[in-house]
Amino acid sequence: MLKQASVVLCLALGISASSPHVHHLPSLREQAKIQDGWREERLATIPAILRKHGVDAWIVSQREYGEETVFWSMKQAEQFSARRRTLSIFFADDGFEGCESHTWIDNTPKLWQDLHNVLRFCDPHSIALNIDSEIAFAGGLHAGEYRKLLEEVPAPWNERFVSKPLVAVEYIATMPKSRLHWYRKLMETAWAVIDEGFSERVITPGKTTTEDVEWWFRERLQSLNYTTWFHPDVTILPGWLTAEDKSQRSNAEKQNTIKHGDLLHVDFGLTALGLNTDTQHLAYVLHPGASESDIPASLLAGLKKGNKLQDIVRSHMVPGLSGNEILLNALESMREANISGKIYSHPIGDWGHSAGTLIGMTNLQDGVPVLGDLPLLKDMYYSVELYVEHWVEERNETIVFPLEEDVYWDSEKKSGEWVWGRQEKFHLVRSSKEQKEDL
Repeated sequence: MLKQASVVLCLALGISASSPHVHHLPSLREQAKIQDGWREERLATIPAILRKHGVDAWIVSQREYGEETVFWSMKQAEQFSARRRTLSIFFADDGFEGCESHTWIDNTPKLWQDLHNVLRFCDPHSIALNIDSEIAFAGGLHAGEYRKLLEEVPAPWNERFVSKPLVAVEYIATMPKSRLHWYRKLMETAWAVIDEGFSERVITPGKTTTEDVEWWFRERLQSLNYTTWFHPDVTILPGWLTAEDKSQRSNAEKQNTIKHGDLLHVDFGLTALGLNTDTQHLAYVLHPGASESDIPASLLAGLKKGNKLQDIVRSHMVPGLSGNEILLNALESMREANISGKIYSHPIGDWGHSAGTLIGMTNLQDGVPVLGDLPLLKDMYYSVELYVEHWVEERNETIVFPLEEDVYWDSEKKSGEWVWGRQEKFHLVRSSKEQKEDL
């Protein structure tokens, strides 16, 4: 009973109750069953989304290998691409007989005649198309397909085409509650892989390079039948780079040899079951014979400061507010707390950088045009990404402490809660027995 109470308390505080472990994926058949169950839940939300945004119908159309962005959030697990011309129409009044959603897979004129018949019967006054010029998730209709719709859909319906970007954005961003069970498992697996990679099982100080560890992460995911949506990035702080700087990173910098006393950083995400994670953690390389108590106090204070900024950002993540409003409020609280840093948080889920509002970018701390003006939605996953600057007395320099953890919206607590936890202690790279004997 006491153990159960401790676990409940840890979860309530957003802290993991035990060391993370890897969750092995079920069979491909079982994975498909799980994903298709989520798909049905998501498709059922479309009528309400259309009504919310004031449109009567929504057309999603593509050809094989020219898929709309939203297609990947609508397809069945056994589908690897669209076929021929794949056209779907959804209605706000989906319960009206004859005006249920329809999907055609055809490359003959019959498709257009069938669509014409449905439009004539249902007579929607507004038809959303994904033709937004600013938001990728709402602008996936290819130019040629748009021209084809204008040609083949007769008046008056082709005059009723409208751009309603929040329709596609909200559909992609909204996560079924049943997904959280597996998302937690994926997040714990990400933690477990980082914990293994940032340890003496993988790193031998004086021999292992940051590039070695990056490729170890890739190989480890492959061995587990997971994949990733970006190449892992391992650096020795303070050599951390912004996204803009990484393109200038030389091969020599990627091959930095890890040494005792180094502070390591990783940006790491895994992909499985149509979901993505995004995590940034820190590790300290202990000197031979040293223990956790020997970590420089200023480094511990830097991590704690990063946790403080995480709390600030989460406290301002109020659904309905725009990303820019949340950014402004969080930065104000950050400065009041005498913290220097940056906030650049983003949606996650179907994509690593998924549909929804942005809360800052590394180069846009005064607000993000267009994407920052979108409202924060409730039932979405969000990656709280940021860094703080902290003076490290033991090194006589200011170091950035980048952190990133994913959150979900808890409707009971009315707050964004950590999916599995958040880093409050450094991963530790200890010296192997062989190294100790060499000294």
